[in-house]
Amino acid sequence: MSNPPHYYFCRGRPVVANVFDRFHSLVLSVFLIVALTVPAFAGAFEDSVAKFANDDFSDTDEAIGEVAASGNALAFPIISALQDGRLSADPDSKKVYVTQDDGKVIDAATGAAVDKLPDNAAAVRLNNRLRRTVEAALGSLTLLSPDPARRIAAAQSVFKAHEESALPIIEGALAKETNKAVKAAFAEARAAILLNKSDASDTDKLEAVATIKARGDQEALALLTSLSGQPPLVASAITGAIASIQSRLAVWSAVQNGWYGLSLGSVLLLAAIGLAITFGVMGVINMAHGEMVMLGAYTTFVVQEVIRTSYPGLFDYSLLIAVPLAFLVAGAIGVVIERTIIRFLYGRPLETLLATWGLSLVLQQAVRTAFGPTNREVGNPSWMSGAFEFGQITITYNRLWILCFTLAVFAILLAMLRYTALGLEMRAVTQNRRMAASMGIATSRVDALTFGLGSGIAGIAGVALSQIDNVSPNLGQSYIIDSFMVVVFGGVGNLWGTLVGAFTLGIANKFLEPVAGAVLGKIAILVLIILFIQKRPRGLFALKGRAVEA
Repeated sequence: MSNPPHYYFCRGRPVVANVFDRFHSLVLSVFLIVALTVPAFAGAFEDSVAKFANDDFSDTDEAIGEVAASGNALAFPIISALQDGRLSADPDSKKVYVTQDDGKVIDAATGAAVDKLPDNAAAVRLNNRLRRTVEAALGSLTLLSPDPARRIAAAQSVFKAHEESALPIIEGALAKETNKAVKAAFAEARAAILLNKSDASDTDKLEAVATIKARGDQEALALLTSLSGQPPLVASAITGAIASIQSRLAVWSAVQNGWYGLSLGSVLLLAAIGLAITFGVMGVINMAHGEMVMLGAYTTFVVQEVIRTSYPGLFDYSLLIAVPLAFLVAGAIGVVIERTIIRFLYGRPLETLLATWGLSLVLQQAVRTAFGPTNREVGNPSWMSGAFEFGQITITYNRLWILCFTLAVFAILLAMLRYTALGLEMRAVTQNRRMAASMGIATSRVDALTFGLGSGIAGIAGVALSQIDNVSPNLGQSYIIDSFMVVVFGGVGNLWGTLVGAFTLGIANKFLEPVAGAVLGKIAILVLIILFIQKRPRGLFALKGRAVEA
C-alpha cells in the first residue's frame, strides 16, 4: 500500500510535496547551469585574448575572430588598440594590455586598471593580411551602431576587407536595417563577401555582381577586376559588369574634367576681367596686372591676421571684409600708377609694356621686403571648407564659391557699364576716343577711373585666388599670360568675349591635360590661339562701330 502524499503549505494552501521538490530542483538546476556557464564564457574570452601573447600571426588571426564574435564589451577597445599599435602582450605571463587614448593601461581580458605596462611587454605585431582582418572586424563591431554614418563607414570597411567571418553579422544587420542608404551599403558589403566566398552558389554570386555593378565606382571596378577562377556564368556576368562600369566611369570622368574646366575658367575670368577693361578702353598692355591680383591676396592675409589676433570670432567673415578692402587698395594703387606713369605713355605700347613690367618687379620686391619671400597662410572659412559628392565626382566648396563669386562680379560689372554714367563714358571712349572727347567727356578722368576699376577687380580676384593658391610675391605671374590670352581670344574690350574665352580655354586645357600633359597642353592651347588670331585678329567677339577707326 502506497504512502499518502505529504503536503507543504504555501500562502495557506496545501501543495503536494513532490511538486514542490521538483520545482526546487528545477530552480537549483538553472542556477547551477548559469553559475557554471558564465565562468566558462569568461574563460573562453580570456583564452582568446591570451592568444595575442603568442607572437604568432595565425594565433593573432584566430584571436581577432574570436574576440570580435564574443560580444564582450571589451572587444571593440581591444581590436581598436590592435589597429593603432596600443595592444601590448607579456610573453612570460601571457597577459595582454590595452593602452587607452588617455595613456592609462587596462588588462585586456578583464578591463581592470593596471599601474603600468610590464617591462618586457611588446606591441602585438600585424602584417598586411591581419590589418585587413582587423579592418573587417572593426567594421563588423560597428555595424549595429545607432549612428547611420558609423554603420555606413563600417559597411565600407567590410566591403574593402570582404572577410567571410563578417557575413553572418552583415546578413543579420541587413535584415534589421531600415535606413535606405545604410541598407544599400550593407548589401554591397554582403555582395563583396559572396563574390570572394568559394562555396557561394552561382545564384548568390550573380545577384552580388548585379549589386556591385549598380554601385559603379572605382572600388566596385577594382573588386570585380580582382576576381578570378569564377564559374563560366558568373565570369561572363563579371565581364559585362566591368565593361558597363568602365563606360559609366568614362562619362563621369568627362563630367569631372568639365567641372575642372569650369573651375579653371572662373579663375581665368576673374583674373582677366579687369585686364579686359583696361586693355579695351585704354589700349594699355599692363604687365603689372598680376601684381594687382597679388596685392589683393596679401590684403586678405592682413585682414585674417588682424582677425586672428584681435577678433577671432569674425574669422568666418574675413573674406567678406577683405573683398571691399582689396578692391579699394588695388584700385587706389591703380589710379596712382595711371596718374604717375601710364598717362605719359599713351600711344607708345612698347614703352608702356616695359614700364609696367619694371613696375611689376618693383611691386614684387616691395612685398618681399614687407612680408618676406615665403608663402603666407590664408585660411578657408568654414563655409568654404570641405567637399561633397555628386554622382562619381567630387566638388569642393571653395571652387564652387569662387565660380559663383566670379559670375556675380561679372554681372555687377555688366550692370555698371550699362546703367551708370561712368559705364556710359567708358563705352563711349572704348568705341571712339576722339568723338567722346569732342562730346565733352573728360577722357583722362575716364582713363584713371578705368585703370583703377580694372586694378580693383584684380584685387578682389586675389581674394578668391588666396583660397586655392599660394599667397606669395609671385602669385600674379602665374596668371598674367593666361589673362592676356583670354582677352585676345575673346575680343579686346568685350566682356562677353572674355567670359566665353575664359571658360573655353579652361575647359579645353583640362581636357588636353590628361592626353598631352600639363605643359604640352598649355603649348597646344597657345598654338591654337595663334592660329585662331591669324584668321580672326579681333577675337571671338570683335567690337562694332567706330572702334576700328579709334
